[in-house]
Amino acid sequence: MAIVNATDQTFQSEVASGTVLVDFWAPWCGPCRMIAPVLEELDKEIGDKVKIVKVNVDENPDTASQYGVMSIPTLILFKDGQPVDKIIGYQPKEALLSHLNKHL
Repeated sequence: MAIVNATDQTFQSEVASGTVLVDFWAPWCGPCRMIAPVLEELDKEIGDKVKIVKVNVDENPDTASQYGVMSIPTLILFKDGQPVDKIIGYQPKEALLSHLNKHL
């Protein structure tokens, strides 16, 4: 499954069903650029179990505000539309997998 870019308008439909990892990011954020290839690897490895969605906080401030995103990158794991886990800051792939496996 490919990584999806969501907007304030499309966000709810993107996280409505299944397990979805949302990356709140911005292009100027160094740690966000560091985590992007990690998310690409995760998508290749477990994309059939977890959908990955990216939300640019500069272009979609309403969604970021709604979920209390104060620093980026912030990753929020949703299950059937409800947030179940939050990870703030850069994490290596193994740490992200550990968080995800708790909810799969």
